[in-house]
Amino acid sequence: MNPYSSKLLENAVNELASLPGIGKKTALRLALHLLHEDMENVETFGQAIIQMRRNIRFCKVCHNISDKETCEICSNPKREQNVICVVEDVRDVMAIESTNQFKGLYHVLNGIISPIDGISPEDLTIGSLVEKVASGKTTEIILALPATIEGDTTNFYIYKKLRPYKVLITTISRGVAIGDELEYTDEITLGRSILNRTLYQGS
Repeated sequence: MNPYSSKLLENAVNELASLPGIGKKTALRLALHLLHEDMENVETFGQAIIQMRRNIRFCKVCHNISDKETCEICSNPKREQNVICVVEDVRDVMAIESTNQFKGLYHVLNGIISPIDGISPEDLTIGSLVEKVASGKTTEIILALPATIEGDTTNFYIYKKLRPYKVLITTISRGVAIGDELEYTDEITLGRSILNRTLYQGS
């Protein structure tokens, strides 16, 4: 027996439940909340999602999300243009930026090497990172990937790719626990990990 008295409500619940971390009960609660909101508020909510999906871009320099062709970080002349922090995805950029401890640029890989998930180096933006370093303008690469087997594998792959070039390769200190994702690390610990980064030994 269908528990929903409205097909429209059921459709809304199913769409909300398709989002990561949202179960059917939470989806129903959200749908009912929106049902009781003013129409103007619901339309504003819906338009914000549509506009984000339709108009958001990825920075042509670092692959971070942006409203313009080049993101605010890359276009900021006050940032250290010769230091690049390599991260897994845009959530890590947000996490590191919240510490206010890093003043360089970023390079977003949009994933990490994971054969079990079918993700190879060619699926990531490692190629454009190598091109940046090859230009000779970068003096330091900071590897800020997850402290996991996949993260370490990606670190080592990048290290091998960049080893022929005259660039310092460092990694964030292990104040970030093994297996931790950067986005869930507290700001103080993450900030210290950036400041106390160490030379990457390729091991």
